[in-house]
Amino acid sequence: MSILLDVVTAARHYADLPTCLLATCVCLLTYLYLQRPRNLPPGPRGWPLVGNLPMVAKSAFLPATFTELSKQYGDVMTIWIGRAPFIVLTGYETIRTALVKRAEDFSSRKIPPTMAGIRGDGTTKDTAKGVLFAAYGPQWKHQRKFAMMTLRDFGVGKRSLEGKVSEEVNALIQEVLSQNGKPFDMKIMMQNAVSNIICSIVFGDRFEYGDPDFLRLLRLLNAAVEAKPSIIDRLSMIHPVFRHLKLSGASREGKGLKMFQALHEFCAEQIEKHRLTFDPNDIRDFIDAFLLEQQRAQDERARENFDDKQLQQVLIDLFLAGTETTATATRWALLYMMVKPGIQEKVHQEIDSVLGQTPPSYAQRNLLPYTTATLAELQRIKPIGPLSVPHAASRDTTLNGFNIPQEALILVNLWSVHMDPQLFPEPNQFQPERFLDHDGNFVKHEALIPFSVGHRMCLGEQLAKMELFMLFVSLMQRFTFHLPEGAPKPSMVGGLGGVVNTPFPFELCAVPRG
Repeated sequence: MSILLDVVTAARHYADLPTCLLATCVCLLTYLYLQRPRNLPPGPRGWPLVGNLPMVAKSAFLPATFTELSKQYGDVMTIWIGRAPFIVLTGYETIRTALVKRAEDFSSRKIPPTMAGIRGDGTTKDTAKGVLFAAYGPQWKHQRKFAMMTLRDFGVGKRSLEGKVSEEVNALIQEVLSQNGKPFDMKIMMQNAVSNIICSIVFGDRFEYGDPDFLRLLRLLNAAVEAKPSIIDRLSMIHPVFRHLKLSGASREGKGLKMFQALHEFCAEQIEKHRLTFDPNDIRDFIDAFLLEQQRAQDERARENFDDKQLQQVLIDLFLAGTETTATATRWALLYMMVKPGIQEKVHQEIDSVLGQTPPSYAQRNLLPYTTATLAELQRIKPIGPLSVPHAASRDTTLNGFNIPQEALILVNLWSVHMDPQLFPEPNQFQPERFLDHDGNFVKHEALIPFSVGHRMCLGEQLAKMELFMLFVSLMQRFTFHLPEGAPKPSMVGGLGGVVNTPFPFELCAVPRG
């Protein structure tokens, strides 16, 4: 008995503070490990607390990194960002199985709590407003159906929209002509044009490029897209408790979330202007259509689905999803034309022989198979959202024999499909001919999925296709694009800011064609 007491006394003597802290950390890590869902898909080993964050942070291009890792861990893989599991889906068959064949299980969204607060969504994914981040269910289905029907009513997918697109294209061409063939960066001009097309649908009219409201809108959109997560956002990935920290000199919301708040204020102002002049017998645009739906709402649930906050978020979703994506795709197209002058010449020849100087129409794309194939190849090799907008499981489910918990975010690696050599031989080569048959006709490929697949595929796909075709053909009809003299070849890798794969800044010269 005396020996046991001696041992206990010695243990108490040597159990200093560092030892206690170490023991506490071991217990905490053991507890967190035991809390992890069982039978998750395999994935690379992560660090305690931070998971695979260091690997993600140093990756030059995440879609490529995930594609390479899938060769070791399979087409369904787990990546840990702090304590949160991210399920990465790779390969055409796996993605199609999840998003099309198992759409009821894999069509939801999960919004980060810090973003939910500033958007006015509350703190759970089930209360997210708008269309982009709303959870899969009856409310989202109703909102998406309304949005699609209203967009169609105002010309999306129809020739009636071409007039608005052509008007904006002509304004863009005048801006390019004003550069007199000198080097310039086309980013802002392209954003102006694409944003104004959406403005004509949403607000009923386009803005002049110097309009203060228009400049304010573009500034807010750019800031929201380009802003990085705050320190608190990064720490909260390790543990939610860090959301409540207050660090000296650090913004709790972060710049991007502040921009969302400012975007809400801008949209609220536009809604109020419409409400003052609203006439139910003269529906001018998307906002008017929504206000009419508000009037028709008969019960409290319907009024909740069509309140002003819902409208504000739908408008922001339309601008964020429809502006940066199409503008970026067109910039990538011009960049490839500069570094592939032989392809640019073939596009010029086809446009000249079919259209001459006649303004293009979207209906003429079948008459321009090589040009259409060039745009298809562009969307293959440079999908604007290579990881799509993250999905979430609608409920706890399984895929390929692994458990997929409802709380996990799901990253859909579209890039892995487009770069699969079994589907697209020599995928790193820019080859429009892969979308042409032996007679030179354009041929669709089922694995070309730049707008994703399934229930959550891009709402503005038809608008984006029309815009990209008409912008590209009109610019190629009027200009020859080349790099400034002595300029190095721009990077063709691009950078993944948020979900958009943007080219690094570059200048070009646009020489008018005779």
